[in-house]
Amino acid sequence: MTGSQKKSTIKAPKGVPDYVPPTSAAFVAVRDAITAAARNAGYGHIELPIFEDTTLFARGVGESTDVVSKEMYTFEDRGGRSVTLRPEGTAGVMRAVIEHGLDRGQLPVKASYAGPFFRYERPQAGRYRQLQQVGIEAIGVDDPALDAEVIAVADQAFRSLGLTGFRLELTSLGDDSCRPEYRQRLQEFLSGLDLDEATRERARINPLRVLDDKRPEVRAQLENAPLMLDHLSDESAEHFSSVRAHLDALGVAYEINPRMVRGLDYYTKTTFEFVHDGLGAQSGIGGGGRYDGLMAQLGGQDLSGIGFGIGVDRTVLALEAEGIDPTVTGRVDVFGVALGSAAKAVLVPLLGQFRRDGIRADMAYGDRGLKGAFKAADRSGTSVTIVIGEDELAAGTAVVKNMADGEQHPVPLDSVVDHVRGLLDG
Repeated sequence: MTGSQKKSTIKAPKGVPDYVPPTSAAFVAVRDAITAAARNAGYGHIELPIFEDTTLFARGVGESTDVVSKEMYTFEDRGGRSVTLRPEGTAGVMRAVIEHGLDRGQLPVKASYAGPFFRYERPQAGRYRQLQQVGIEAIGVDDPALDAEVIAVADQAFRSLGLTGFRLELTSLGDDSCRPEYRQRLQEFLSGLDLDEATRERARINPLRVLDDKRPEVRAQLENAPLMLDHLSDESAEHFSSVRAHLDALGVAYEINPRMVRGLDYYTKTTFEFVHDGLGAQSGIGGGGRYDGLMAQLGGQDLSGIGFGIGVDRTVLALEAEGIDPTVTGRVDVFGVALGSAAKAVLVPLLGQFRRDGIRADMAYGDRGLKGAFKAADRSGTSVTIVIGEDELAAGTAVVKNMADGEQHPVPLDSVVDHVRGLLDG
């Protein structure tokens, strides 16, 4: 094949990251830490479809949002139905809860999920067109203590990874008893500003979205805009006060941000975001809030809910910004080195026994020399290395090396598994 005939290299689509070993270990550590924090609080796993009926997101997320109006991957399937790659998780969870009647059982329904979500936006560091999230949802009970629990789960997940440079921003977006009046006040304020036609239309559909405008010329005009926190109903104010009291009792630090606006329309009452200043302008690493009314809007009961979505990609970047490696253990616990085919025939079933016992094990493949095999062992991050050669076979032993202190000893082959387990437990 000539140079001109060579096939071009196929690369991943723009804005879609690959996570490959060894750096993928940090991605897995972040995802697992968040899901572990959710499990510790009683959240069961829910697996959501990658794509849904487009109406679910148009109705649930809000047609005035950038997510729906600009960023969704929407297409017709072969049956002529409009479907959309999921841009977020809450609407899908709510749809599943309604469809499977989970709201008819014990409340709250507590579910966690993890996986890819899709938004067509300009790719940049930690903000991708295929983004990875872990989320939780607690549906069916309007209890400020539940709001605090959801927030505390996220806070604990970040802290379990060793993150310290983040902060929690908190506000309340009110409820149906105070939002309409505030909406009118805000629209009246916005009507007096010098805004372009597209922004005026946004103000007409959902004026809160205008408060999220990042353009300096617009932000300058919003300096004296009325704030929702100043117009809460007595019930919403009491709810917000109770949430803060529970967070104080849990030892979760927060800052009140009265100008916070989340990117989705369904939020009510408690709304929050975790930010990390080490990430620059795109500082959010996760957030969420309460979404009273969403279930009824999607055709279910009129039940309350609260949840969060944490960006795995963003959290990995936050760890890098703090110089933290969340992969505290190596890729494997035991690494085997066989010198010759006869030694390999003994080592292979030995490693199989380790794996059956739940011990991570690997070996040097390809009949490489001793020096290359030990390099592979070092790269694996193993705790223990086992070496079997001709001399060991003749003696019925294996050399077991503790990588922590460098000590190595011959161990009878029929005692290797127990000996290594003792080293790992010690």
